Amino acid sequence: MEEYLEAIMSIRADSSGSPGVHIGPLGLEGILSIPDAPKGLVIFAHGSGSSRLSPRNKAVARALTASRFGTLLFDLLTPLEAENRNNVFDIALLAERVIETVTWARESSRTGPLPVGLFGASTGAAAALVAAGERPRDIAAVVSRGGRPDLAATHLTKVLAPTLLIVGGADSIVKELNASAFRGLVCEKRLHIVAGATHLFEEPGALEEVVQEATDWFEAHLSHCLKVNSK
Repeated sequence: MEEYLEAIMSIRADSSGSPGVHIGPLGLEGILSIPDAPKGLVIFAHGSGSSRLSPRNKAVARALTASRFGTLLFDLLTPLEAENRNNVFDIALLAERVIETVTWARESSRTGPLPVGLFGASTGAAAALVAAGERPRDIAAVVSRGGRPDLAATHLTKVLAPTLLIVGGADSIVKELNASAFRGLVCEKRLHIVAGATHLFEEPGALEEVVQEATDWFEAHLSHCLKVNSK
């Protein structure tokens, strides 16, 4: 738990020397961190106009890296595309970018052998779920933080990867949307409500709880895949 807390307290800009990468034909910018003996790779899908520099997702990524998970934070949109607000809610476009990134990770010598999990926030959660539905053999687990899984719509029934939805207890509208999406999922699933938390999980202890739940979920489902694949 000390590693989680240390990671959460370090929400400053990344100074770890993690290599920058460029993904797909558009050269989408990303930050790849691979610890020694990684248990898997978690790809982050941001949303609502955020980017690879999202302080909350970077905090979660640091904690996952401390627990020996590789992480990849990347921009789903180019700077020009991000200027068009409609693109933030174009779930098909965002999902296409997630799929491109999964393909890139599968073809990379550093990450190819690792089981892949997706961590989505806001509209990025819908994109992650659509991608998981389209690439069921490539995605081992999905976690949504304050996400809009409801925007994945009919793709929810195609998701096979174990899925964890995390939502703030005081985030009333998003909580209801998550509950509705949860009913539409037919995979192994769990809905975790962080008591008293609002949409950005800014309350004391709220982000730490997100980190703990996400780490446990990836530990259970990515590490298991790695063990099975190594036999």
